[in-house]
Amino acid sequence: MSLKDLLSPFFVWQRAFEKPYTTLRPTLDRPGAPAYRGFHINITETCVGCGSCQTICQNNAIDMVAVEAYAGRAGDSGLRPRFDYGRCCWCGLCVDICTAASLRMSNEYAWISDDPDSFHFTAGVDDKPWQDNELGYRRAEGYHLNPPKRIEMPMLSAQESLKSFAEVTLGYNEEQAKKEADRCVECGICVATCPAHMDVPDYIHSIRDGDYEKGLQLMYRTNPFPATCGRICTRRCESVCPVGILGEPVAIRWLKRFIVDQVDKKDYQRILEKPIASTGFKVAIIGAGPGGLSAAYYLRQQGHAVTVYEAQATGGGMLRYGVPSYRLPDAELDKDIDHITSIGVEIKYNSRIGKDVMFESLLENYDAVFMSTGLSVPSSMRINGENHARVLSGLQILADVASDRDPGIGKKVAVIGGGNVAMDAARVSRRLGAEVTILYRRRISDMPADEEEIHECQQEGCTIVPQAIPVEIIDADNKQKVCIKWGEAKMVDDPKGGRARPVLQEDKMHTETYDCIISAIGQSSNLDYLSKELQEQLAFEWGKLTPAEYQHTSMKKVFVGGDFANRTADAISAIEDGHHAARGINRFLNPDFYTALEKQEN
Repeated sequence: MSLKDLLSPFFVWQRAFEKPYTTLRPTLDRPGAPAYRGFHINITETCVGCGSCQTICQNNAIDMVAVEAYAGRAGDSGLRPRFDYGRCCWCGLCVDICTAASLRMSNEYAWISDDPDSFHFTAGVDDKPWQDNELGYRRAEGYHLNPPKRIEMPMLSAQESLKSFAEVTLGYNEEQAKKEADRCVECGICVATCPAHMDVPDYIHSIRDGDYEKGLQLMYRTNPFPATCGRICTRRCESVCPVGILGEPVAIRWLKRFIVDQVDKKDYQRILEKPIASTGFKVAIIGAGPGGLSAAYYLRQQGHAVTVYEAQATGGGMLRYGVPSYRLPDAELDKDIDHITSIGVEIKYNSRIGKDVMFESLLENYDAVFMSTGLSVPSSMRINGENHARVLSGLQILADVASDRDPGIGKKVAVIGGGNVAMDAARVSRRLGAEVTILYRRRISDMPADEEEIHECQQEGCTIVPQAIPVEIIDADNKQKVCIKWGEAKMVDDPKGGRARPVLQEDKMHTETYDCIISAIGQSSNLDYLSKELQEQLAFEWGKLTPAEYQHTSMKKVFVGGDFANRTADAISAIEDGHHAARGINRFLNPDFYTALEKQEN
């Protein structure tokens, strides 16, 4: 051993008087780096409980648990992520995938407790000292694990679309559909929002799997009009899609359409085949629109004999006579209706209740009656001169075009209104070669029409004049023309916080001449087929009826649904009314079975 080896330990003592390089309490005195991946934070008010964090966690360290404070909130599952820190590896994938960017991580990492259960906590709900920590890991702005933009729908150009009534949207191909389906996080929030409660995540998953027959079966469980709704549904499901919080919602409607487009009509019977045993009960349905035919489909599946009475020569109701073929081709509507009749539903066309068949005879000859006659009477503008011969109904224009009749609108048209009927009447007029001006009493942002309808309407050359209030219809010098006097409106805020209202400015009036004026400000129901006594007995108010449970009315055998029995007045709501009424009628016809079933469940 050398002398150096013997002396070297003594040199260590000189270090005893130097400042130490270690920290006495490293977990308490040393802060984490500004972007450290520490304990989780969740902004529960912006979180919608989609569960994407739970799905992506490879350690099963996240469970979605119900939080009462958020139960029942629209577009919110009512669930929030609960973390298990015995499993978490702090990888941050849950933060990266969060659709609302509500999940983040603090830079705190020290948590000492002798209670192992305390390391299970619901971020943002259980009070933790790091909840308001501004430091820690955040997803980079503009960074998305899930593609934020939807796959663009191929469409005819505005110039091409005006040449005919051919369908404007062309549909996804398989590659596009699968890419769009991959954007779905399968949260199920859309299911709760859809009036028909369609199994959206599962039928979208069928696209990923390439199993379109399964997708069709899933859709028909709750909706017998998938070809129709895949084109013109108001898609409330998309309005709550969490993918749309930071990007664009999944194109649920277009994916529904894609599935239907992949299945040939002749294969429906095989794919959807279900044995039907007759019950001996007979049900009459008034109206072959979406509500009536939806009820007919599900009642027939239960084994009841179903007869539908329809006043028009073809079925579909407003789907056929109120929706132009460039949005919903007749062949696609017929695809839905033909399958409904193929399982044994009988439709008697050109059969007017109250004229060809009396309502009282239906009550006498059938075990139950379902009424779904929709809204077919145009609303009045309530201004002087509106009965002028050159003031035409938007509904009549659409019905004429659907029936291959010339509506005789001329070359210069004014459309009054801001809903879908107004947009359709305007776009139809453009296809007939007219110059179109839309007068709407509120702002464009207030229009009740679908946003895409408004955009396409403008793309096709329609001029929208917002805050324009019709005042009077006046004769023109030429009997084939008409004048309208309208005034500019000022939007006045509601002091109670409600919708701003338009107020006419008397000093800003205009008078213009058109070949015709198309009124499209709304519609109401036609109840002429019911006697005054029956209307009073059913308790109609302003042409509407509010049904009881399962769409039942005060009359023992009568159930109602569709536009004249709900406030939404769209196809998907009418479809669910029909399905719901079918459940109610089935219970009505089989009371002993359901009473026994309820006792068994209790």
